[in-house]
Amino acid sequence: MSLGELLSAVRLALEKAFPLPVWVAADVADIRVNGSSGHCYLELVEKGEGAVPSASTRAVAWRAQWGKMSDIFRAQTGSAIEAGMRILVKATVGYHELYGFSLTISDIDPAYTLGERERQRQLTIAQLHSDGVWDMNRSVGFPAVVQRVAVISASGAAGYRDFLQELDRFPYLFRVEHFEAVMQGLATEESIVGALERIAERTDEFDAVVILRGGGSTSDLSAFDGYRLASHVAQFPLPVVTGIGHDKDRSVVDMVAAMELKTPTAVAVWLAEGLSEVWDFLEGLYFRVSTFSENFLGAEKLRLERIGRVVSLGAVEMTRRMELRLGRLGGEVARLSSERLLRENNLLTGFGAFFAERPTMMLALLAERLASYGEIVEARRPENILSLGFAVVRADGRAVRDAAELSEGQVMDITLAKGSVKAKTI
Repeated sequence: MSLGELLSAVRLALEKAFPLPVWVAADVADIRVNGSSGHCYLELVEKGEGAVPSASTRAVAWRAQWGKMSDIFRAQTGSAIEAGMRILVKATVGYHELYGFSLTISDIDPAYTLGERERQRQLTIAQLHSDGVWDMNRSVGFPAVVQRVAVISASGAAGYRDFLQELDRFPYLFRVEHFEAVMQGLATEESIVGALERIAERTDEFDAVVILRGGGSTSDLSAFDGYRLASHVAQFPLPVVTGIGHDKDRSVVDMVAAMELKTPTAVAVWLAEGLSEVWDFLEGLYFRVSTFSENFLGAEKLRLERIGRVVSLGAVEMTRRMELRLGRLGGEVARLSSERLLRENNLLTGFGAFFAERPTMMLALLAERLASYGEIVEARRPENILSLGFAVVRADGRAVRDAAELSEGQVMDITLAKGSVKAKTI
């Protein structure tokens, strides 16, 4: 049997085994539409353990069927057929002696792709719950002020530009550091995970992580439903904010992130509003502290003024009382001195005869005693007593000897060695 005869037998056997089209589920490894002919050529694979292909075949959709099939698929799924997507196709089994085995696609079921995507999504959610990491990032908590932001996005993406432009509209200072990542296609998940790992090495330098992506097809979100990326976000040590750019669709990454916002612009507004709230709080606190300080100082000033007036009146009264007391002390000293001199004079008169007999001795003795008495009298002079620091307190014209004689608020005249003052009792 020649090679041609063998391959012809294979073709006939396949045509006999598969006389009618069959529905085949497979992953799209590659897809190309010929620009001139309009035919679509695909590489379909079956992925085994570890996502390694275990089966592969070529497929073709002729222009006559491809245009209609692709339009229906896009309308129902929201995206075009692209690499990495799992599809269910209706195909005729074909074999050519020169070109080998292939499938000719006549129909594609969009519902299968939607269902498969949702199935994978639910598996991811279930696994995250099973791992116990579903709520971890939400429990990290945001700092009081979020100003140091690590942004994961494609540098040329419109969403990233919108984010920066929106931040510039506000009068607040943010430190934004960009971490480049692919945001659509097969490399999306690995690229974003790599950016997260680079940020994880510098967590002390940031307050939060922002994942930004502008609009796009629904299929572009498939990477954000993947377990590996969602698990990294859920367990990340900094709070993660998403702005993936879909109003209707919610990815698993959105679900596990600390904060989910719809667009990059919304993320910028949220960050600015957070700082605005902090600023308003600080302004209110400053106003309250300022008002309290002014009121406290005003009250203390009035209190000191009242104390000053009381002290001033008390000093005047005290001075007046001291003057009266000194006056009384001076009169008493004068009286005591006169009485002592009178007694001494009588004594001298009684001993006159004795002095006459011993004039020289007695005169000397008398002179000595008179000198001593003179010193006593001199020491008891009011002026000398006041010069020692004493004072005469008078109240109502009388010298005050006992503080019990005074009443609260009574004015006193206080006489000092030099001058006098008035005071008031308190």
